[in-house]
Amino acid sequence: MVHHTISTRTPSASSASSKISNMRRGWGLAAIVGILAGCASPLPAPETGQLQTSSPVAAAPDEGPLGASLRQGKSLWQPVRWSELPGFDDDALHEAWNAWLRSCERPPAAFVPLCPQVRQLSIAGAAEQRAWMRERLQPYRIEPLQGAADGLLTAYYEPVVEASRQPTAGRAVALYRPPSGLVARRPWYTRQEIDTRPEAQAQLRGREIAWLADPLDALMLQIQGSGRVRVTEPDGSVRLVRLAYAGSNEQPYRSVGSWLLQQGALRDASWPGIKAWARDNPQRLQELLWSNPRVVFFREEPLDEFDAGFGPRGAQGVALTPGRSIAVDKDSIPYGTPVWLASSGPAANLRRLVIAQDTGSAILGAVRADYFVGWGPEAGELAGRLKQPLRMWALWPR
Repeated sequence: MVHHTISTRTPSASSASSKISNMRRGWGLAAIVGILAGCASPLPAPETGQLQTSSPVAAAPDEGPLGASLRQGKSLWQPVRWSELPGFDDDALHEAWNAWLRSCERPPAAFVPLCPQVRQLSIAGAAEQRAWMRERLQPYRIEPLQGAADGLLTAYYEPVVEASRQPTAGRAVALYRPPSGLVARRPWYTRQEIDTRPEAQAQLRGREIAWLADPLDALMLQIQGSGRVRVTEPDGSVRLVRLAYAGSNEQPYRSVGSWLLQQGALRDASWPGIKAWARDNPQRLQELLWSNPRVVFFREEPLDEFDAGFGPRGAQGVALTPGRSIAVDKDSIPYGTPVWLASSGPAANLRRLVIAQDTGSAILGAVRADYFVGWGPEAGELAGRLKQPLRMWALWPR
């Protein structure tokens, strides 16, 4: 799944945990699937090199020499004691275990031997899970190759919108499957060209999935990379489906919130602020939309009650878990890596175990993460506000 942040950022109260538990419907389903999940074939090796160390890592959890630092792509991993991880003894690890079991469906090679134990521990208590982690994993503070260790945490979510299978007077904004002329990594028509050039429109004709009323809702789906859509069929029945990322026009992403700030059009670049500006300035709506040349195309996936308890599949190829999955720069943190995350700010105070399972074109740098918070309006409100300092520690097999 490839997604973007919303504005400067709007993307993507004292605790995010209560918000996330209220947002999640079917949390118990995730636990059931987690217990049943097996450990399938590993992910291919990262594209930008392998983790290498010149000396062994400490054998005891918090004693003895720490060993060498690790170089992973664009990041440097410094070995640390478990005592450095803020809040490690307080986290509700069973929530993270559901995401970890998902990663064991496509584990990184280094975690293949550990995945059977991860599955067995899914029914263990937090104390036993914590003791196992201290014994089998070494924490590494993630740092950039140059510069400060503090990074940036933002958030993303799945919008939920209404649509119809056929265009109507009130719903005339199309969401598309990839056009036949699309070629990976080759720029296709911009958003403005799609709206104005007959040859672009001809390639999209017949590729419509559904029709929305609000072009900003369509833009939000494209920014987030996926969404849940309640589609009214021609016979009047309503189906809940997921639209998942299937490609893009390979044009650069430009934040509409940043564009509005540069125009001096508003000071509040949150998504509610952007929508309020659009309502007050309908004559400039098209200009706003065209400021972002990037367009995302989708594929439709069924969303039954069981699947509705999970997020979309991330770049690792496994379903995301609200509050426990993050998107990272894959050149700094391999997919499937357990990460200890610490971030404090006005939107949330987070000290918890998460799993690197996704990426995004705006998620660049060693200490950079996008935090998946679920779906629907409440998740969107949190995602729009979360922009705060970040520290991360990779938890890697000894």
